[in-house]
Amino acid sequence: MKGTVGELGEFGLIKELTSRLTSTPAVRLGPGDDAAVVAAPDRRVVASTDILLEGRHFRRDWSTAYDVGRKAAAQNLADIAAMGAVPTAILLGLVVPAELPASWPIELMDGLRDECQVAGAAVVGGDVVRGDTITVSITALGDLRNHEPVTRAGAQPGDVVAVTGWLGWSAAGHAVLSRGFRSPRAFVEAHRRPEPPYHAGPAAAGLGATAMTDVSDGLIADLGHIAEASKVRIDIRSGDVDVPTQMNDIGQAVGVDPLQWVLNGGEDHAIVATFPQDVKLPARWKVIGEILNPSAQPQVTVDGAPWTSKGWDHFGENGGDDA
Repeated sequence: MKGTVGELGEFGLIKELTSRLTSTPAVRLGPGDDAAVVAAPDRRVVASTDILLEGRHFRRDWSTAYDVGRKAAAQNLADIAAMGAVPTAILLGLVVPAELPASWPIELMDGLRDECQVAGAAVVGGDVVRGDTITVSITALGDLRNHEPVTRAGAQPGDVVAVTGWLGWSAAGHAVLSRGFRSPRAFVEAHRRPEPPYHAGPAAAGLGATAMTDVSDGLIADLGHIAEASKVRIDIRSGDVDVPTQMNDIGQAVGVDPLQWVLNGGEDHAIVATFPQDVKLPARWKVIGEILNPSAQPQVTVDGAPWTSKGWDHFGENGGDDA
């Protein structure tokens, strides 16, 4: 579409965005009224929200609007899955400059819609506002389907720690993009469009997972949340964590130990969970550690020793550009 957001106008933009949407059986009333209506058969709704800010979470010279849409939906829907719930819907809050090409938010909506379809959800509404910086705010909803939510607080000494999905791929892709390259493509695409294993969250709940989270801030950082909430020590065996050969090659090229990406890199949205030892896990899950009684305070160790490097923290020393 030619022209700018300002030329299209608020209601023209909303019409263009909503015309591109699809629905699901859970959506009883979609966009077009004061609010949407989404079925909640379980009578409990799992909800999460997140914000992406241009220059901090994405760059338009690195990612297309479609990429940003896929990423925005993925990181929110992954939070729903990590509670053991099935994603049902998302709501979009969008801030854009008036001079932005109208094609950008339209392509963003295409990305949101397509990622929702992967997870079995739908975009059901939202709001658009004029502002100086592109900001994408997503609220995601989900249904527990008669399971109890799997929180961070249930890990028990003796449980195993298992992960499914990619670890470190987005961080490696960020390193490649930061140096002005666009390949290896698989890692760059992993940064632009994460692929969370949505099915794994509800499946883990059915298998008896005792605690669970998605890896958004880094494996060590996110396991740290489980350790703190469950008041346990978590020990990860570095030899059991996958480091692909091509990631090793990237690490050598840029002078970074790839294990740093695997243990500290966020935004892959893999699912990590704790399970009783006697649970037979499907092949897609890999056991990488165990839950121990804390000798002092709850913490995460690697091969029995403290791991000092930190994951992502928006307000910490590492809270710079996370595009």
